[in-house]
Amino acid sequence: MTTLTAHSSIMDIKSKIGIYWSLTKPLQSGLLLATGLAGYMSARCPVFNMGSILQLSASLFLAIAGSTVLNMWWDRDIDAKMGRTNKRATSSGVVGENEVLRIGLILSVIGVGWAAAMDALYGLIVFAGLFFDVVVYSMWLKRRTAWSIVWGGISGAMPILAGRALGLGFVDWIGFILAVGILFWIPTHTLTFSMKFAKDYEAACVPTFPSTYGLAITRATIAISSILAAASMIIAGYGIGMTWGFLRLLGVLSAGLLMLAVAITFKPSERVNFGLFKYASIYMLAAMILVVLEVI
Repeated sequence: MTTLTAHSSIMDIKSKIGIYWSLTKPLQSGLLLATGLAGYMSARCPVFNMGSILQLSASLFLAIAGSTVLNMWWDRDIDAKMGRTNKRATSSGVVGENEVLRIGLILSVIGVGWAAAMDALYGLIVFAGLFFDVVVYSMWLKRRTAWSIVWGGISGAMPILAGRALGLGFVDWIGFILAVGILFWIPTHTLTFSMKFAKDYEAACVPTFPSTYGLAITRATIAISSILAAASMIIAGYGIGMTWGFLRLLGVLSAGLLMLAVAITFKPSERVNFGLFKYASIYMLAAMILVVLEVI
């Protein structure tokens, strides 16, 4: 093999890894992983048990990434119809559909299998998250009803519940409330997104709240879900045993979410809509960081 050929092979491998990495939606998967880690830390596990933390991180990220890749494999036809997603590797034909399916299955099996080997209950909850995301949300409901986001929300709530269950060995009311907080936060995130890209979803014939119920009801739903998400996170913070200072910080973050939700309801604009979409991600990440910092 010549030097030029070897260099070309290395570049091909790097390019392939980059494509595979993009299939996992690293930012989205990373945010869900952060909720799982926060759930584990909220159980006040031994903070420096790095073996468990690393295994949790690896198994949960692989399972989340696997379900994400499988979703992209399943949705490759509708992704090709939307301007926002038609350049994805799955919809543009950069990688073959069978190759994407194999990657998704391998990541999912390793992630769920690793989780089950660590703890049966933890593995069961991780599997439930993958099942709701791939089978119930993507394959069954996404193309049929705007309410599919509720079931997608259940999937998104599983990492934090799984993390806390791994730390405790059982599911308690605080883990349930944390999961409910994520469940109600997801409509705030996804509905603002579906409003911004309404034409894309319409082109792909994917039902959304804006196309099914109109913008006014969608905005009201965002406001209600934001209130319930913020209330759930504060109740969970109290249950975890957050100090007054951390609870106040969480309250300030929640107030920002509520103010934007009110603004989008009574003074809607594209700027406020996108601001709420971005702030919702920052809010959840910041809330998870507070949970971790509080128990260290």
